[in-house]
Amino acid sequence: MSEQSVLPIMGFCAPSGTGKTTLMAQVINALSQMGVRVAAIKHGHHAADVDKAGKDSQRFRTAGANAVIFSGPERWFLIEELPQKKAPDLQQQVQLLRDLGGYDLILIEGYKNENHPKIAVVRKGVTKQTAFKNLSHIVAVAVDEAMEIWPDPPKGEEGWDQLPVLSLNAPAQVAQFIQDYFQRSDT
Repeated sequence: MSEQSVLPIMGFCAPSGTGKTTLMAQVINALSQMGVRVAAIKHGHHAADVDKAGKDSQRFRTAGANAVIFSGPERWFLIEELPQKKAPDLQQQVQLLRDLGGYDLILIEGYKNENHPKIAVVRKGVTKQTAFKNLSHIVAVAVDEAMEIWPDPPKGEEGWDQLPVLSLNAPAQVAQFIQDYFQRSDT
């Protein structure tokens, strides 16, 4: 990755069960092996908790702390209570990672309607046309096997046949595509 004034962002979007999490984890591994420092953001649709019962951080949180930072020798994490039951918007999360510094790239799973480049994950028999309502930011398609990606594209969404097609079974190829995509964007 080249030095950029703006930290590049690439998303992965697809319906649940398509394999986007598996692909993204494999791409993170491939990029890391290439020396790229990757940050990741995962959009969740349900409540999740990384804090364990009985741990000090959990005790502070349940005692009423609105935010708890755990800082250890190998990692640190921030837990912030959201009384409005609404996740911070993507731009706030991206800005936090930019402020922390030290990353070459942010990979995002989900946030399919946000304005950043995305790779659509399409798996035969799982993905339906209605899965992608806004295709304007999709820059490539990762598929599980050679297939006609969109025999009948949604109305007004022609152009799928002109997108680069990547393999779900070749995460190094997807990682290289991401690097090349942002190097082309730099010039």
